[in-house]
Amino acid sequence: MLQIQGFVFNFASENTYVVYNENKNAWLIDPGNANEQETKAIDNFITENGLEIQKIILTHAHIDHVLGLQWAFDKFKVPVYMHNEDQDVLDMLQASGMRFGMNINPVKVDVHYINEGEELDLDGEKFKIYHVPGHSPGSVVYHNENQKFIISGDVLFEGSIGRTDLYKGNHEQLINGIKTKLFVLEDDTQVFSGHGNPTTIGFERQHNPFF
Repeated sequence: MLQIQGFVFNFASENTYVVYNENKNAWLIDPGNANEQETKAIDNFITENGLEIQKIILTHAHIDHVLGLQWAFDKFKVPVYMHNEDQDVLDMLQASGMRFGMNINPVKVDVHYINEGEELDLDGEKFKIYHVPGHSPGSVVYHNENQKFIISGDVLFEGSIGRTDLYKGNHEQLINGIKTKLFVLEDDTQVFSGHGNPTTIGFERQHNPFF
């Protein structure tokens, strides 16, 4: 049985997640910890629960989702999984930081590219990968069919969708991706977003004002 622990980090109130199982094996998703206090919070949770981080997984590479990426890679020494279409976004991290008055060093991590149609495996729990661009060119959603939940990043929120006015954003592409890849999932599929509260596919299909 998978457990999901969320943390709200940095200037954008970004959701970082730790997904783990009874074997204490875990994934760290979108490490957005931006200061010592935030880093200590997630580090303590992992340590106190005896978790072993096996993968660092990105839904996309916007600054608020990767502020703790270098720390995580240096700490856990495991690969970072992301879509290759967001490599440009990750490469722009230093420039993005300057826009927010932040001095950020270029990220140096071991990246494994993932693609639509592939699966990631956490001790037998399969996660399907959906490429849903529009918010960022390499935005991906991770779907666990067994426990009926997705990690949606900034693709889909409670009552909203990701903004499309950023680098390589595309509103029509995002809307189409959500309709064809996410809204076909079962109504009770939980949605763990990159910002805000959890929701469900059924609720968003019925009530999201963008549809």
